[in-house]
Amino acid sequence: MTADASTSSSSDAKPLKLPFRPRARLLQLLGDQLIGSARLAVFELVKNGYDADATTVTVTLQEVDKPTASIVVEDDGEGMSFNVIRNIWLVPGHDHRERQRKALQRTPKGRLPLGEKGVGRFAAHKLGNRIELVTRSAGQLECVVSIDWRHLISEKELADARVEVATRDPEVFPGDVSGTKITVSELRDKWTRGEVRRLQRQVTTIASPYATRPDRFETRLAVPGKDWLDDIPDAATLLERAPWRYRFQFVDGLLDWDYSFRGVPGIQLEPRAASAHSQPLLVESERDPDELDGKEKRRLRRVRKVTADASIADEIGPVEGQFRVFDRDREVLSKMAEGHLLEQYLDGNGGVRVYRDGIRVYTYGEPEDDWLGLDLSRVNRPRRGISRNIVVGAIDLSLADSDGLKEKTNREGFVENPVQKRLRSIVRAALTPLEAERTKDKRRIRDLTSTGRTHETRRLGGALKKLRAAAQRTSHAKELTPLIDDVAQEYDELRDSMLRAGLSGVGLAVIFHEVEHGVRGLCELIESGGERGVIRVRARELARILEGFTELLRKGPRKPNSLTKLARRVCDINRVRFRKHKVRLVCNALNEDAAEIESTFVFGLALGALNNLLDNSFYWLRVRWPDESAGHRALYVDVKPEFDGGPAIIVADNGTGFVDEPSEIVMPFFSRRPEGMGLGLYYANLVMELSDGHLSFPTASQSETPTDFNGALLAMVFPRGTAR
Repeated sequence: MTADASTSSSSDAKPLKLPFRPRARLLQLLGDQLIGSARLAVFELVKNGYDADATTVTVTLQEVDKPTASIVVEDDGEGMSFNVIRNIWLVPGHDHRERQRKALQRTPKGRLPLGEKGVGRFAAHKLGNRIELVTRSAGQLECVVSIDWRHLISEKELADARVEVATRDPEVFPGDVSGTKITVSELRDKWTRGEVRRLQRQVTTIASPYATRPDRFETRLAVPGKDWLDDIPDAATLLERAPWRYRFQFVDGLLDWDYSFRGVPGIQLEPRAASAHSQPLLVESERDPDELDGKEKRRLRRVRKVTADASIADEIGPVEGQFRVFDRDREVLSKMAEGHLLEQYLDGNGGVRVYRDGIRVYTYGEPEDDWLGLDLSRVNRPRRGISRNIVVGAIDLSLADSDGLKEKTNREGFVENPVQKRLRSIVRAALTPLEAERTKDKRRIRDLTSTGRTHETRRLGGALKKLRAAAQRTSHAKELTPLIDDVAQEYDELRDSMLRAGLSGVGLAVIFHEVEHGVRGLCELIESGGERGVIRVRARELARILEGFTELLRKGPRKPNSLTKLARRVCDINRVRFRKHKVRLVCNALNEDAAEIESTFVFGLALGALNNLLDNSFYWLRVRWPDESAGHRALYVDVKPEFDGGPAIIVADNGTGFVDEPSEIVMPFFSRRPEGMGLGLYYANLVMELSDGHLSFPTASQSETPTDFNGALLAMVFPRGTAR
């Protein structure tokens, strides 16, 4: 009996160095399982044309509805020589493209290669069983590579899987022509009209619609004998119809942005533009959605800066974005000649895509992809957030500077590492000015197209009915129904209270419109199978918002109260925040000899309103003075016995100040804070109206405020009382 080295039990047997012996089917795995879909496979072949320095890549689906169907991808790039095919193309995982990129070795057209893993060429296997590749580089013979994948993977060892490569005088690329033509036959999938139209969208969006390139790169899709693509609207023409345009650039830690509203056909509104340059980037406070307190509210993980510095873009580089934003409200679409066509276009093309050196990174911006969380943001911040189906956006990055963003091997976005998360934070924060400015114009549009109170309340009632039906279709109906009942009850009380109040300056239609969107957002969350805990929190938050407005409108007991005590109380409850955020407080009301100034108001409501003013100050102080150790932050609170028609509490800070008109910032759901709901100043203004007073925005000289408090300045003016 004999034993070889692999079965020997001898303790002194020498170890052997054995090679991996991959099966030939490994090639099938590389092509078939690393590429998610046939459309993505075509997309990869087109990107190969870009790396080959092509100007044009043409994709042709021939005899698409016959058994003899084939896909042809042809480019006019640099092509490949016999040596390149043998030493690089036939070597899976070759790193020559990666080395070119790291060395910043650009092509004659100035391009850095997109490929880096050396497996993209196997995308053709995802499409069909037979591949013929014809290629020619300048001054070389034409090379023909023939592959029968079924025969190739039937070989036991990868080393035995041989590919036929021949050279010949040029036939496909005669004269001085170079390029590559790949023909895939015996297709694996049947290409329907719908799939071809989706492929058209993907292929034609490989290059950014907004970027201006020093070189030309375009893609074309043809389906001979079919009219499947004839009625696809021209994207450039539809993008020109967008009422809103927005562009931003984030470089060296500072944000520049330009916004324009171009008007809506049939609605008499003047165009409007706004811009800002070298501004700090306001980022959302970091939250942990899984940690809930006793009232099931999200809690901040830790205090951190609310402005980003240049380090947020490390391994990302400069970030630029361009957006076209539309309005899908029925009143607006009905006034547009191409409204139905526009809706179809947005359904398939809405979203925010990512490009590097002007070439798209798949799958960002696909209909099923919401990498920025725009839809959820719109649910959380009704009528302020921008959902995917109304925006066509492009984020442009530099391939050379964004080396920390690694594309997944399956070509479906970036690896979700800390660098990718920082990119998401940058883009989300850069959209805040767009959301704030668009809110102004949307309100102007609503003022001209609103159909009145009855219509709004009827729509909200219908939304609640739909919400109940959605809850009944889930396994959580027993738990959700009481929460929905709370929302419905608070809605009924809010409606009755608002109708009885008849308050000046309060748009009933606007309020119910916003509440309706909150209800619809909750309904969408239930129907999409959202997590039970998130649904429960959202329902209770909605009920609390409604309850807060209802309590406000009930007014409650009004009686003589001390404004001095009110100022002392708000300073006391914020004592920890003053210390935590290193804010110096100046408040004469804290002096023992401060006069007691009285007026008639609801103490609790006024305290909530005043606390909202301080909350805003704390935030914008951190924006202007991000370095908390410098000791610059300061806040001023004073009580005036007579100011603008009555006693007042003055609140001033040395933060960034207001950039919008007072009439704008007191409207509901307007905010320039990334995570702001936009209800703080609206609430404060409403409290003052209910107290027969008003919220004022005086100058420093009018309020006799110290000049070093040169940020925001407000006055809560109460009805006259008595001083003692």
